[in-house]
Amino acid sequence: MNIVWGLFVFALALLAWGGQTISWLAPNMAQALALTEREEDVEPTYWADGRGEAAWDFFTLWTVAVAGLLLALDAAAWPYFGLIGGAVYVYFAGRGVLTRLAMQRRGLRIGAPRNVRLGYGFLVVWGLMGLAIVVAAVMELSS
Repeated sequence: MNIVWGLFVFALALLAWGGQTISWLAPNMAQALALTEREEDVEPTYWADGRGEAAWDFFTLWTVAVAGLLLALDAAAWPYFGLIGGAVYVYFAGRGVLTRLAMQRRGLRIGAPRNVRLGYGFLVVWGLMGLAIVVAAVMELSS
C-alpha cells in the first residue's frame, strides 16, 4: 500500500511543483498550458503575487514529492520530508484560497470563473493531501 500511496503523493506533488516551476521560469508557457491567466486578464497586484508565489514554491513544494518517492521506496526518511512538506502544502493551500477569496471580495480580477474554480479545487486537494501526509508522518514517527 505504501508504494501506491507514495506514487500517488509523488505524482500529485510533482503536478504542483512542476506547475509552479513552469509559472516562474516560463510564464508564457504557463499561460499556453492554462496554468496561469494572461497578465492582461488579471489585476497587476494578483499577477505580481503569483510570480512571487511561483518562485517561492519552486524552492519549497518539492519536499512532498520527495516524501512520496521515499514512501514508495520504503525509505525511513520519508516522515521527515512528509512533516515539513505536508506543512508547506497546508500553508500553500490555505494562503492560496484565502488570498484569492480576499481579492475576489474586493472585486479584483483574478481570472476567468472556470479557472478560479479549478484553482480552488486543486488548492483544496493539495491542502488535504498535505494534512494527510502530516498525520501519516506523525503516526509513523510515533510508532
